[in-house]
Amino acid sequence: MMLESAVFYILSAVLLASASMVIAARNPVHAVLFLILCFFNAAGLFLLMGAEFVAFILVIVYVGAIAVLFLFVVMMLDVNFRASGQRFRRYLPVGGAVALVLAAQLVLMSTMWMTDPMAVSTASGQNIVENTRAIGRILYTDYFYPFQVSGLVLLVAMTGAIVLTLRERKDARHQKVDRQLDRPLAEIIEVRKITPGQGVDL
Repeated sequence: MMLESAVFYILSAVLLASASMVIAARNPVHAVLFLILCFFNAAGLFLLMGAEFVAFILVIVYVGAIAVLFLFVVMMLDVNFRASGQRFRRYLPVGGAVALVLAAQLVLMSTMWMTDPMAVSTASGQNIVENTRAIGRILYTDYFYPFQVSGLVLLVAMTGAIVLTLRERKDARHQKVDRQLDRPLAEIIEVRKITPGQGVDL
């Protein structure tokens, strides 16, 4: 019990610190990295509560989405990779420390893994609804419309990111479908009469 409380306080402290650094960081790339750390610690807290499905979804969906956001940020800001490569050694100790913290948390979570007793089947054979099915029922019944609205918001955000990062080249050749469809038949097909036994002069 003491170890579980210690893991909880460690994850909570790192979560609060990383959330504060997301707001305080001036570099947007650093803010995104702190946000990824924040999500990992939040997933660890969900694991402590026995909600492993929510924890996995948090890591898979949100961290994956943040990785895409990181890509869009790099595309929008035109980061100089040569200059960032020169500063790599200066930030290497900080990155190594963050990696060690994440590794230590993963080790602690592997030792403190627990499952909600209400989410598994009992020994008498009475089946109890597991976490994943219970979340699915609530999500697609009671919160169906908010779920659809959140998907629409994500679609608008994705479309906005694509529009912001889209760069049109003036020298690129584009297909003009309307002009192709409006062409007269005489410009497309040329009919020639050929006398039998003779060729045609091209």
